[in-house]
Amino acid sequence: MSSSSSSLPLNQTKGFLSFFTISPEVASYFVAGGCAGAASRTIVSPLERLKIIQQVQPRSSDVQPYKGVWRSLVRMWKEEGPRGYMRGNGINCLRIVPYSAVQFTTYEQLKKFFTKHGSKELDTPKRLASGALAGITSVCTTYPLDIVRARLSIATASIPLIKSQSTTANSTLNLKPSVQNAFHTSSHPYTAQELTMWGMTMKIVREEGGIRGLYRGLVATAFGVGGSLSHRKVTQVLSGRVAPYVGINFAAYEVLRGIITPPGKNSITRKLTCGALAGSISQTLTYPFDVLRRKMQVAGMKSSALGHKYTGALDALIGIMRTEGIQGLYRGLWPNLLKVAPSIATSFFTYELVKELLIST
Repeated sequence: MSSSSSSLPLNQTKGFLSFFTISPEVASYFVAGGCAGAASRTIVSPLERLKIIQQVQPRSSDVQPYKGVWRSLVRMWKEEGPRGYMRGNGINCLRIVPYSAVQFTTYEQLKKFFTKHGSKELDTPKRLASGALAGITSVCTTYPLDIVRARLSIATASIPLIKSQSTTANSTLNLKPSVQNAFHTSSHPYTAQELTMWGMTMKIVREEGGIRGLYRGLVATAFGVGGSLSHRKVTQVLSGRVAPYVGINFAAYEVLRGIITPPGKNSITRKLTCGALAGSISQTLTYPFDVLRRKMQVAGMKSSALGHKYTGALDALIGIMRTEGIQGLYRGLWPNLLKVAPSIATSFFTYELVKELLIST
């Protein structure tokens, strides 16, 4: 009697602990996803930074120093050297490793859920739903790192100021012409400490309303483009950037893999082609939401001279359409497409490779 009563808590404890135990298969998804994210972002870091700069530099200014992919990359090299190409990549990798790990792991688990562990067919709607939910989960967990990366990417870029700011214009009258065409994004230069991950994070928290500043643009990123959405309305708008992007990305990859890599024809070139095409399709269809996200992320910069004073994502959308037209929603698309092919191709290829190695061992 006493022995049975004492063994019951032990069994309950084992059951409780086993609930939180991560299987080797799930661990392989997580590790492979993290490796895929780090590899894919590092290989295209210069183009990633250029895309962010082109998205936020004022189109209404007379001088646009970052215009054209090759010329912009050369300018970046001359002004900042090779370090300029990797500016913000540290925080990007720090963000993308858990982001990609959570995304791939969630997607794999959701596929099992929707197919009842393989007993049902995984059709396109289920692929889209799995990808969308995986994207929302991953972006909500790592968004603060993304906004810090965006700030670090543009902090040292020579983006021209808005002319309407009279105080700024007066202060630059005595500058040499060569300097007038290359103003910093801030009217006050950043300190060396503020150009670090931790320093930029603290600057945002200090100047932009505390922790809330680290989540600026989250709604436009993960859910939709509504201006001042309440928490109750957030779940009602699943038409934003991340949900359709990740959903289309995974769904397109799975479909293309069945077409391009049939049994017996799964060479490295074919696998990379699947990822490149899937990424290009999903990025192009959802790119306007990425532009809105960047606009919202830099809107709250206290020392910003970029002219963005949007009150919400909907206000940003209306403002861009009014001043720049539909083209404003696709600024920076060209360098983005140049980076998508190698980035997504590397991501899927690395994920499949590492996952197979981990599962087979």
